[in-house]
Formats: sequence, structure tokens, C-alpha cells
Amino acid sequence: METRAHYVAVGVFVLVLIAVGFGGVLWIARTQLTTQYAVYDVYFRGPVSGLREGAVVEYNGVPSGRVKEIRIDPSNVEQIRVTVEVENNVVIKQDAAANLETNLLSGVSYVQIAGGTQDAPVLTAETGSRYPVIRARRSRLASVTARLPQILGKVDEAVDHLNDLLGEDNRKAISVILANLRTLSDDLATDTKPALTAMTTLLNNLDRSYSEPGGLREGLSAGITDFDKLARNLGDTNHQLQAALQDARPGLRNFSQRTLTDVSELVGEARQLIAGLGRLVAGLDRDPSRVLFGDRRKGYQPQ
Repeated sequence: METRAHYVAVGVFVLVLIAVGFGGVLWIARTQLTTQYAVYDVYFRGPVSGLREGAVVEYNGVPSGRVKEIRIDPSNVEQIRVTVEVENNVVIKQDAAANLETNLLSGVSYVQIAGGTQDAPVLTAETGSRYPVIRARRSRLASVTARLPQILGKVDEAVDHLNDLLGEDNRKAISVILANLRTLSDDLATDTKPALTAMTTLLNNLDRSYSEPGGLREGLSAGITDFDKLARNLGDTNHQLQAALQDARPGLRNFSQRTLTDVSELVGEARQLIAGLGRLVAGLDRDPSRVLFGDRRKGYQPQ
């Protein structure tokens, strides 16, 4: 009975698993059937290694569709025509571009659609095209891969130039230069040693002359103190001069108003005195007796 019960339990578990799996398949199928896709073509130049049908199509990093078909372009064998299905709710604009991205760890490739501005018109199929065509561009990895031969060629040229630079003659010349530099450094060390010793002695003497009692430091301190006293004395003298000028201003005003007027009158009187003296001297020159004794001439007296 126990063995039979175990068989029944196992059978029930298996039936439940089958039912769950069938339900999951129906749910996925329903999702696939209800989702509407828009079909686009992308023409890549060069290999599309790692890209498979059913691979993810992303729009600005968001999974938005899948790769439907990968074929060589019948009209141009240099191009690979990749047909992609993108969800209808994702609007592809004319300035959008598709590139092939590769996961470096797994090696699986997928299509990345990027770009597209809000004001750009919606991408539509041109005349003669079966689907709208999304312009293709190189990915960063593809750009590096395409430029890799040129980079390797430049590296090879650089290595050749380096080999020429490090030739036998150049190595000998470099050895000679290094030997000359070593000799020069030794000579400089020998010649500059006395100068360094003298400089050290001078610095020590300067330090002692500054730090010893009665040295430069005390002299500078005393000089600064005396200069400070002189500055204070000059300030006091300035204040005293200002006070003296304040006191002298009334006397100066009186001198300018009264004394100068009296001096002016005195000068006028002195001028008159000088004029009189001038006339007296002139009279003495002409007739001294007349000036001293008076005019003795008598006038006309009638009889």
C-alpha cells in the first residue's frame, strides 16, 4: 500500500508540473500573439559576428524587439540585411541609427537603436523598399576594430624607428654621453665642495652674529625701539606745532589787519619826508645862502 501511495504522489506531482509548464507556454504564446510589432530593415557593412535570429533589439538600452531575419543583401553582397521587429509603441524617427553591439564576456551580439529627436519626422518606407530602413552606423568596438590595422601599422613603424634609434652607433654615442655626464658630475662635485664649505661657514657666522649677545638681533631691536621713540616724538612735536599755530592765528590776523595798515601809512609819510628832503637838497644846490639866510632881495618900493 505504501509503494502504491508513493506512485500516486509522484504521478500527481508530474501532472502538476505538466500543467504549470503548459500554462506557462500558453501565457508566453498569448503575450507574443497580443504584442504588435513594426518591421524595419538595417543594412550593415561588414561582418555581424555573434548576431543570431531572435537576438534582442534595444532602443536606447530598453529591450524593444527582436531580430527576425539575417540575410546577405541580394543587391549588394558587401551589405548584410538585418530585419528587426520593434514594438508598435516605440516610435522610430528618421534621425535614429542602429549599430551592432557585442557582449565581450559572452560574445553574443544584439542590435542597439539610438538617437531620434522629438521634432524629427517618423521613419517610413521609401518607394521601392519593403520596410522602413534604419540607417546603420559603426559601434565603438567596430570602429576600433576597423582602425586596428592602421594602429598596428603605426606601431610597427614606431618599433622600426626605435630600432634605428637604438642601433650600434647610437648606443655607443649614448654611452659616451653618459660617461661625459658622469665625469662632469664628478668634477662639479669636486669643484663645488669648497664653495659649499665656505657657504656653510658664512651661514654659521651670520647665525652667530645674529643670535649672540650684542649681535645683530639686539642691534636691530634697539634700532627699532629708537625709531619708535622718534616716531612718537615727531607725533608730539606735530601736535605742539598745531597748538602753536592755533594760538598764533589771532595775532597773525591782527598783524595782517592793523599793523600792515599802519606800516602802509608810515611808508606814505616816509615818502613825503623824502620828497621834502629832496627839495631841500635841491635848494641848497641852487642857492645855499637863500636857504640858510632867507631871500634878502628887496622888492620895488615907491618913492
